[in-house]
Amino acid sequence: MIVTVTLNPSLDRAVDVERLVRGEVIRAASAHLDPGGKGVNVSRALLANGVSAPAVLPCGGDEGAQIMRLLRDEGVDVRSVPIVGRTRSNITLAEPDGTVTKINEPGPSLSPAEFELITTRALTAAVDATWVVICGSVPPGLPVSAFAGLCRRVVDSGVRLAVDTSGPALRAAAEAGADLLKPNREELAEAVGRVPATTAEVVAAARELRALGAGTVLASLGADGALLVGADGVLAGEADVPVPRSSVGAGDALLAGFLAAGAAGADAFAEALAWAAAAVSLPGSRMPGPADLRRDLVRVHHLPDGVRPPNTPAAAAPDRP
Repeated sequence: MIVTVTLNPSLDRAVDVERLVRGEVIRAASAHLDPGGKGVNVSRALLANGVSAPAVLPCGGDEGAQIMRLLRDEGVDVRSVPIVGRTRSNITLAEPDGTVTKINEPGPSLSPAEFELITTRALTAAVDATWVVICGSVPPGLPVSAFAGLCRRVVDSGVRLAVDTSGPALRAAAEAGADLLKPNREELAEAVGRVPATTAEVVAAARELRALGAGTVLASLGADGALLVGADGVLAGEADVPVPRSSVGAGDALLAGFLAAGAAGADAFAEALAWAAAAVSLPGSRMPGPADLRRDLVRVHHLPDGVRPPNTPAAAAPDRP
């Protein structure tokens, strides 16, 4: 069992439009309403592929109630914590060429009592779990020290910890000894204070997080595929997407696939890429099931010395995984 914790979930409305033009009245081709938030998406992806993944999340207002209904309709085991604030709503505008425009609300603040209740709920759920996965943005006003404390309590409990977040919280997770970090390029840049433009620079940034105390770093790089940086070296991979629909949730599917396949080695990395590519081929923030996976489109290779020469750009894949 894998437990996910989403501190700032959302109600996600994805709208397909022919072309996004500022200042114009645009008619939607279709629309999808999904429960959102990185941890929520990880639970949804795992469940769609037969892996038990209870979801711990704060819920408030009508939006929070609707998220719980949608998750339960999908069969997700929701361990919700009621809060005073209103759960945020996000809007995604998707164009036929795969271009995605997102409008994300900041979300509600959590009181110290609410955050402690979420922490307790997560640790209780983790008793029977192999992994706890803490994903997504940190709620407004939550001290990094509080987030770090949550990470340390999970690590101290003996359960393996995976974290996908950004900025100081990502560094705090590394320092707390998270077994796995799943940043994208922008999140890596925030964490190390520089933009990793080449493969060598991404590897160096990932190794910096490992030096702080993290175990493995799974870096999602959009159209450049992904890198897996761990004690055994560096793997690079990419997957073709014949018809891209939406990149929303692709990184979450990448993480879910990696965890579901054992979270180690080339086979787990290849499975992660297949899940991510499948997510890109689906509309909105839908998560892929077994029928959506195209493992034959995945390519994985070792980087013998761990890096390419510093001035060599990362090789681009035809479409983002």
